[in-house]
Amino acid sequence: MIVYRKSRPLRIKRAAAPEAPFWCATTVAPYSARRAAPVSIDYIDLRASASDRLEVLVCDRPSDELEDARLASPLLIEASEFAEAIFRRGEEILQFCDVPAMHLISTRGALPEKARPETTVIAAWPLDLDRLEMLFASVRGRWGVAIPVIFPVTTDIAALEQLTELAKSHGAAFIAAVPVEIDATAKQAIAQSLSLDGDQETYAMLFHSRLEPIHVATERHVAALAANAGVADFIVPPRWDEKTNWNAAVILTLAATRMLAMEHEIDLAALMARSARVVAELDKSIARVAEAASLSIVEALDEVSVDVLGEWLATGDSSFVRRINERWRLRRDVGRGS
Repeated sequence: MIVYRKSRPLRIKRAAAPEAPFWCATTVAPYSARRAAPVSIDYIDLRASASDRLEVLVCDRPSDELEDARLASPLLIEASEFAEAIFRRGEEILQFCDVPAMHLISTRGALPEKARPETTVIAAWPLDLDRLEMLFASVRGRWGVAIPVIFPVTTDIAALEQLTELAKSHGAAFIAAVPVEIDATAKQAIAQSLSLDGDQETYAMLFHSRLEPIHVATERHVAALAANAGVADFIVPPRWDEKTNWNAAVILTLAATRMLAMEHEIDLAALMARSARVVAELDKSIARVAEAASLSIVEALDEVSVDVLGEWLATGDSSFVRRINERWRLRRDVGRGS
């Protein structure tokens, strides 16, 4: 049972540096975190949970609360689930704000009718391919798919391939996996909804195994599918083509995050993550610093990050990051004849 009740303050989260998977400086959510059944995903805390009865709190007048709010770009409007189809608070925020914004909806949610975000992110949960295809066919502007990685639903290889083909056929710009922590209530709801009592192996894996290895393997598999489809394998923030400090920090953080997940050159990954935060917090534009002198004058930057950003500023790419991304993309079905 889901009950909707108005008058809730906006949920606003600010980040000093970009964080996976959404890379936003500010997140605004007009609804309370848990608002779906049987499994609800909090896309801010990246946690899945379940409850028999949900009370969804809805912000009554988001524009009033945003009047004096400082919203740093890029902005993420978290408007997932059916509440958006009823109240349209996410679209109201989108119309009010004048900063580059990503608009996050989900399978049961609703696309904006009047406003158009710079980027629409469609979270593929629940994994209802027919409903998702309707959204894919209706979305306008740049958009992509975020796949919450939840065993065993969105770790199924055949389902991921179908979803990728659908997204590609309708012009998605990116397809990206989103790691989600699954609490005990969500696991129980998944087991009941899928009737896993008769599947002892899957049931045992869900409750008694470490799911992190299969979740990471699925993230890498999704990245490989995206690359094969010719689209980006991460959520692309608005105005990605601009050489801003924030985008530079995303470049470093994305590589560092993947290196840590692969347990590849962990010490270097930690240095790059630290450098990313330094770049995000710099008062001066790194593009101007590079033009006037060299990024090496920023003492807190490690040598690899200096090289990565120097090449990125000059060419829009980085051979080091490209190698990390190629290493990251690994299909789970390699060696299975597919």
